[in-house]
Amino acid sequence: MEKLIDRLETFPNPKPERDYVIEHTCPEFTAVCPKTGQPDFATLVLTYVPDRLCVELKSLKMYLWGYRNEGIYYEAVTNRIADDLVKAMKPRSLTLVGRFGVRGGISSVVTASYTKAGRRRA
Repeated sequence: MEKLIDRLETFPNPKPERDYVIEHTCPEFTAVCPKTGQPDFATLVLTYVPDRLCVELKSLKMYLWGYRNEGIYYEAVTNRIADDLVKAMKPRSLTLVGRFGVRGGISSVVTASYTKAGRRRA
């Protein structure tokens, strides 16, 4: 069975000698609540400083679509996506913010961050 991380593709950073920030906003992320089976909706904001690689956007879209029918908690999915992106790109730094829609009168924001050892955050 294909692992979701296998869907992530990268391409060479066109300016690896410079620290610069890339931000991708994914306003249509969906997964499934593992307790109720109801859909969960979120806007994901990925911000990273690339090192040698950048994430290819179509592959990111296909990767995120892979969660559409998966029962997973907000905290777990945000951290898993961040971990997979770090593994695929090995960026200088990365932050993923998941802004999950209102469920039972409560909205949630989960933030997962990574900074390469020996580097200051951008």
